[in-house]
Amino acid sequence: MFLGEYQHSLDIKARVIIPAKFREELGPKFVASKGLDNCIFLYPMDEWIIIENKIRSLPFTRADVRSFARFFFSGASELDIDKQGRILLPQNLREYANIDKELVIIGVGARVEIWANETWASYNQTAESSYGVFAESLVDLGL
Repeated sequence: MFLGEYQHSLDIKARVIIPAKFREELGPKFVASKGLDNCIFLYPMDEWIIIENKIRSLPFTRADVRSFARFFFSGASELDIDKQGRILLPQNLREYANIDKELVIIGVGARVEIWANETWASYNQTAESSYGVFAESLVDLGL
């Protein structure tokens, strides 16, 4: 399980160090994709396969399913961690997430998310004000 929040920055070659706590669980190869809320999702290969199979099982005759699959898979890349614990963030994903230099890497259970520092701060501020409402909704769902 991925937990925690880490402040990092891109180096001049668009590489970022993945927190040591996340490296082992991500494995030597993993998938990065366009996430929701303008962040980047990182999935270990076993988790990626589960998500891929779920999306593939959806009815492709539905326009919304086709649209989501195109968006999600076309932006995905298989990445490797180098010996210094860095990954090269693809340009299309950096542009999608508005990542220029400063970024935040967070653990979200089964995945890792990478956010532009400003986007994360804004999202966090908005979500924080609704935290109690979210908690109540989750309790209503039986969590």
